[in-house]
Amino acid sequence: MSFDTLVSSGRRSALPHGVASLESIASDGFVILDYGVILGGYCSDMTRTVYVGRIDDRSRSIYKAVLEAQQAAIAAVREGVAAGEVDAAARNVLARSRLARYFTHSTGHGLGLEIHEAPRVAKDQPELLKRGMVITVEPGVYIPAFGGIRIEDAVVVTAAGCEVLTPTSKELITI
Repeated sequence: MSFDTLVSSGRRSALPHGVASLESIASDGFVILDYGVILGGYCSDMTRTVYVGRIDDRSRSIYKAVLEAQQAAIAAVREGVAAGEVDAAARNVLARSRLARYFTHSTGHGLGLEIHEAPRVAKDQPELLKRGMVITVEPGVYIPAFGGIRIEDAVVVTAAGCEVLTPTSKELITI
């Protein structure tokens, strides 16, 4: 594993990087699953969020906003773009959904021999993305006493955009 797997559910999913505990998975609410492996010496990192129980319209709407933020950030990735522009693309979507104040961490980070490398994909970061860089794109919303949602993919920067290296479905799964 490239880091200890993070699992948080229900109200604990509102902790952006909550660690696994002995607490049972909540019977109603979001479950954030963040994990990665090392293959050939290189780290991977991916997060998916599922819903346990009967999902309500508010939860579905918030999930949709986070997914749209992630898609906007991925669309902003390409060679020569400042890392801060990728972050801004995600934040702008969440601002339109009135969720920006609940996005409390950066949009991503470099990924390679270490799990966290340069560049930092965060607000106002001037570093320009270069072809071949691998970064994560992981916006999230964390609402105290409600729960959280994060959707993360690793992407490789190309001249025309990026290639998603974690092509797992991001469709909202309810269990």
